[in-house]
Amino acid sequence: MSGDERPLLRVVRGEPDDAELAALTTVVAGLASATAPAETPEPRSTWGDPARRVRVPLTPGPGAWRASGLPR
Repeated sequence: MSGDERPLLRVVRGEPDDAELAALTTVVAGLASATAPAETPEPRSTWGDPARRVRVPLTPGPGAWRASGLPR
């Protein structure tokens, strides 16, 4: 190891054996890989939106028949 590299883990207190160090390294590596940003899901189509199943109150007036069939 060269002088400018720092170790990934450093034991501050105690004397862990090889199995304990391996378990700790596995947990730290797993946590580091689990924090990767998740991909954002694609936006949902208006036709597949579950909110469309809820009926909007009808408002009477000119053009109401046309507005009743259009998405919000």
